Amino acid sequence: MTDSITITGNITEPELRTMPNGDAVLSFRIGAPHRVFDRAQQKWVEKSTSWYSVSAFRGLAQHAFASLHRGDRVVVHGRLRLKEWENASGVHGFAAEIDADSLGHDLLFGTTTFAKDESRSAGAVAESWAPAEATPDTGESSRAATDGRDRELALAGAQSGGADQPF
Repeated sequence: MTDSITITGNITEPELRTMPNGDAVLSFRIGAPHRVFDRAQQKWVEKSTSWYSVSAFRGLAQHAFASLHRGDRVVVHGRLRLKEWENASGVHGFAAEIDADSLGHDLLFGTTTFAKDESRSAGAVAESWAPAEATPDTGESSRAATDGRDRELALAGAQSGGADQPF
């Protein structure tokens, strides 16, 4: 089953990987809380949280990794897939996965700054890249080395290989 879905919630730590063909893949989980207003207590009460696994690919993966952090409130739009699973003990269930088409911060909870990727706006396809802190043998990255603006600079340098190419 694949359907279009939009989810708003808080994300876990995004993880960036590079596929053997060079494409970037970002994955994280998003918790979408169901809240109702309790008139007796005069406050919002969380009833339950639905969890989804989210994957983003290529340019969207690169930009989201530079922009999103654990705990950020985001809006995810993409294609929903429900997968049935069963473990060794015979317990079975369903997992909800979203292949993201669009990602962004939920501006109800704060502000953000947008920096346009000039190489994409000109119609050029961005080159595949591996983040500067990636381990060569696995392609997995660590967020410990960079944060905030430092991470953006590291990603720009890793993608361009120098200052002569736009990020």
